Amino acid sequence: MANIKSQIKRIAQNERRHQRNKAVRSELRTRTKNAVRAVETGAEESAELIRAAAKRIDKAAAKGVIHPNQAARRKSRLMRRSSTDGPGEG
Repeated sequence: MANIKSQIKRIAQNERRHQRNKAVRSELRTRTKNAVRAVETGAEESAELIRAAAKRIDKAAAKGVIHPNQAARRKSRLMRRSSTDGPGEG
C-alpha cells in the first residue's frame, strides 16, 4: 500500500472507475447479445434493441470507457449483423 496521501486517494479513485467501467462493458456485451439474438429470431422489438445497444456504445465512447474507434467498429458489426438475413448475404 502507498504511503503518500495523494497516491492512496488515486488508488481508491482508480478502483471506483475500474468497477464502473467493468459494469458498463458488461452492459454493452449484454445489450449487443440481446440485439443479435432478437435479429436472429426475427423478434418485433429487434430494431428497438439495436437502437438501445448502439446508444449505449456511443455513451461508453463519450465517457471514455471504450475508444471511439472501437465504438464505431462495434456499431458497424452490429448493424451488419442486423441488416443481413443469413450468413451468405452481406
